Amino acid sequence: MRRLLLFAVVAAAVLTAAGTAGASRATRECNGFPRCVPVAGPWVLSTGRAETEWQLACPKGFVVGGTDAELTNRALDVVFRATLGSPVNPGISTSRSAVFLGRLAAGRDPAASFRPHIGCIPGAGGGDRVPSVHHRVYPPGRPTVLRATTVRVAAGAIRHVTRTCRAAERLVRSSDAIGFRSRQPPSPAAAQGVHVRRTTHGGRVTATIHGGSAVSGARAVVQLDLLCAGGG
Repeated sequence: MRRLLLFAVVAAAVLTAAGTAGASRATRECNGFPRCVPVAGPWVLSTGRAETEWQLACPKGFVVGGTDAELTNRALDVVFRATLGSPVNPGISTSRSAVFLGRLAAGRDPAASFRPHIGCIPGAGGGDRVPSVHHRVYPPGRPTVLRATTVRVAAGAIRHVTRTCRAAERLVRSSDAIGFRSRQPPSPAAAQGVHVRRTTHGGRVTATIHGGSAVSGARAVVQLDLLCAGGG
């Protein structure tokens, strides 16, 4: 009788744990790699038809070997930006960081969000590209670089963040994205509790970030991205 009771208690505990784990599916960013460091990003709001981008970086000495994402809405279209080259490989198609692009392809959802994941493997160079023999034709390169800054959002506070491209670079465009560093997606109230106003003047990008009371405890962050060209 005691054994049956103990079995019932253990079975109930397993079912409870399974139900809790079901809220977050297993991701596959490290599949196929004998040595891989998984890195999870925040829940990134992507509530409209315009693309939202978020840059996620590996530790020093590692490059992105695999990617994955968790979605709160099946209508979210999430991809990542890769570099042209052959073969399609870590170190050639990817670098130390990956830029995820998400958009809500259908419907309306004020709290739609995705959580990016990268699998980081020891860095390996992809080799030099073979230049074209024609002086007016060039192989694909990296003429731009994304300069990302991530700042924390405090409830009931207003913060001003100003960034510029580096010396000898020029600003191509800028964007901002809202994320939540929590295990679960943000609530609709928290999702609508962060407001960002971005302005550009003379190559300087300023983001005015306002956190409402609903973001208290939500671990909200804002990433300000500058796409810069001409630095190398």
